[in-house]
Amino acid sequence: MVRAPCGRGLQRRRQHAGRPARDRGHCGSLRRPPRTPPGRAPARRPRGRRGRGRRQARQAGRGAARRRRRGLRATGPPRRRPRGAGAGAAAALSQESGARAALLGLPPRPARPRRHPRPRRDRGAHRAVPARARRHGLMALLEVHELRTEFDTDEGRFPAVDGVSFGVDAGRTLAIVGESGCGKSVTALSLMGLVPDPPGRIAGGSIRFEGRELVGAPRRELLDLRGNGMAMIFQEPMSSLNPAFTIGEQIVEALQRHRPMPRAAAEARAIEVLRQVRIPAAEQRFHEYPHKLSGGMRQRAMIAMALSCEPRLLIADEPTTALDVTIQAQILQLMASLQAETGMALILITHDLGVVAEVADEVAVMYSGRIVERAPARTLFEEPQHPYTVGLLGSIPRLDLAREWLASIEGQVPDPQQRPRGCHFAARCPFAIARCQAEAPPLAEVGAQHRSACWRAPLDPDVLAPEASEPVAAT
Repeated sequence: MVRAPCGRGLQRRRQHAGRPARDRGHCGSLRRPPRTPPGRAPARRPRGRRGRGRRQARQAGRGAARRRRRGLRATGPPRRRPRGAGAGAAAALSQESGARAALLGLPPRPARPRRHPRPRRDRGAHRAVPARARRHGLMALLEVHELRTEFDTDEGRFPAVDGVSFGVDAGRTLAIVGESGCGKSVTALSLMGLVPDPPGRIAGGSIRFEGRELVGAPRRELLDLRGNGMAMIFQEPMSSLNPAFTIGEQIVEALQRHRPMPRAAAEARAIEVLRQVRIPAAEQRFHEYPHKLSGGMRQRAMIAMALSCEPRLLIADEPTTALDVTIQAQILQLMASLQAETGMALILITHDLGVVAEVADEVAVMYSGRIVERAPARTLFEEPQHPYTVGLLGSIPRLDLAREWLASIEGQVPDPQQRPRGCHFAARCPFAIARCQAEAPPLAEVGAQHRSACWRAPLDPDVLAPEASEPVAAT
């Protein structure tokens, strides 16, 4: 494409139109003149060749600042294209509007902060996270791969957690469900580095938090991380809180351990988080001992202590088990609202499927130390793909029927010391085949973000309807 010749006047008008509107001479009458501070003489506009050069330099500087965006290189003044450079001009013009919109949507490059926003002791851990993963979100907040935790007993060594793998993204909720003794709490203790050694130990696998490997990490690094980057709410608050210290003293101790601050600032922050978890009369509760609080208030105090240092990951080990239904609903609503405010990730450990349906984004079903199914919450409830999950859902009583058959899962959980070689659920599964007894199924993908450890998955919905041995009348 050959550029058509044009006169000097047309060329000047094109250059003039290429300037920003605020720098065009004919728009000067439309702009409001700058306000002059009282008691100060108005600035005089430079005249002559020297003044014109200064004005052009200021205009060029403003244009360069506007072009400087994250990930983009500031271009120089336009140059004349060589002959034949417009071969693909038609295709480029068709994409020009979309490209311009994308470029204008980029955020400007932030200015360099004058002081580091994190405490000095946290800066090394923050630098350990790959910058590329932090910017683009290519990495989950927590990644667990083939985790194996063993315990030594008089009868021998057995794995309480046997090859568990999952991940949690920031702002999301993962629920780990299963019956008592399946390894839920041991998984949480393994994540926090709180498995008692001896008799327990992490025998294999990987735990990566924000890109840092926690398995085998130095003890001091784990001490700096616990209560700071990740925190845990234990099942029974009365046994977790120290009865010899007030609620406020225990929160202040955690704050001063991870956030070097004066005593007065730590006390103010402790009262602030007590208000944040909806504890009335927070100043009074600050000076009270744990035994003076009700069960719901103690649980709220535990949540306040866990959130005092603003962790990125919160692990809640059956936080509503010992509470009545009314307080349970309040605690769940509180945790959901706090997660929405802070953007933290949440791992909820429970055996209550009603709680799972209320708050979870993704569900991992554990049985005998292994995850047997993992899926989004809605998908798991509508299309379960493991016989154990089907049995759990079938055992939930329904209020819309006056009389129904309550499903039950026959048999017992296998002895941890004598677990079968194949599928751990094979002895209780009414749909087991010979392969289930001989070979353990992998956690394979059966749908979009849906995995199941079953040789017969995906399951036929018309076949999987567990039968009960006797009818039970609803009262």
